[in-house]
Amino acid sequence: MKRIAIVAGLLSIVAGCTNASSNNTANTATQSNNQNGKLRSVGVTVGDLSNPFFVVMAKGAEKEARRIGGNDVRVTVVSSGYDLNQQFNQMENFVAADTDVIVLNAADSRAIRPAVDNARQAGKVVIAVDTGVDAEVDATVTTNNLQAGEVSCQYIADRLKGTGNVVIVNGPPVTSVIQRVDGCLKVLAKYPNIKILSKDQNAEGSRDGGLRVMSDILTTFPSIDAVFAINDPSGVGVDLAASQAKRKDFFIVGVDGAPEAIEAIKLKDSLYAATATQNPLGMTQKAVQVGNDILYGKKPTNPNILIPVKLITRDNVNTSKGWE
Repeated sequence: MKRIAIVAGLLSIVAGCTNASSNNTANTATQSNNQNGKLRSVGVTVGDLSNPFFVVMAKGAEKEARRIGGNDVRVTVVSSGYDLNQQFNQMENFVAADTDVIVLNAADSRAIRPAVDNARQAGKVVIAVDTGVDAEVDATVTTNNLQAGEVSCQYIADRLKGTGNVVIVNGPPVTSVIQRVDGCLKVLAKYPNIKILSKDQNAEGSRDGGLRVMSDILTTFPSIDAVFAINDPSGVGVDLAASQAKRKDFFIVGVDGAPEAIEAIKLKDSLYAATATQNPLGMTQKAVQVGNDILYGKKPTNPNILIPVKLITRDNVNTSKGWE
């Protein structure tokens, strides 16, 4: 409830990729609907506002929208809870409200396509953010998720000196998660003496999911050397499961650069060893900026915008700025 109150105080919240391409008819319709030359409204639907990562994303969208459109711009932020039907309704509500730019963090990269198609046919600019979608969006702004998986699991391979038992704690079926796991598997495939014990368990990108999945895995495998978690909330859940099971035989690498992961990495006796940090604020700021440009006929040179990651470890954690 505290998180909800905080988010509500900061944002206007209402209840209820393959690669990007453009649609000239849709964009022309949007421009004709917004003839005053000023951004009027932005709708943002993200995975889960109980995750601080998405709260920061929401702040980034609002900050950039205010910078472009002033205090009169309407910013609506909603959480899908990774519920596809709910996200469909949210997209429909954005269209019904004549929203200029829709920033979409998909609950399901493939299944969300009809909602994207409907929005763009209605003349709305749709920017996929954080994860790509299998639909024709106007642009996509994501972390280089393949790189995130690669640098994370290269760290694991290097620390294990090419030998050991590894668990991958997977997540929702969205492009960003799939790419992180693909990047990890690509690296670990180079090391024949590294055995992957589990790679398909969906922890739903949450602390509770990480706790649930890892608790089961710990009862199955008595010897684990390292865990790659597809995001920090699930990694924190893995850490909690290890604590409850009194297991200290492995280390954890996540993705996000979440504040609680950074704090855990700073502790000498923590299992959390590293995280491939993202820039959630910058991602949505860029998404709104690009969306507004497209709204007025200025298309990006490359509609697929990748933001690089940086691996934070105990060696450099004290110099990391983290999320802004």
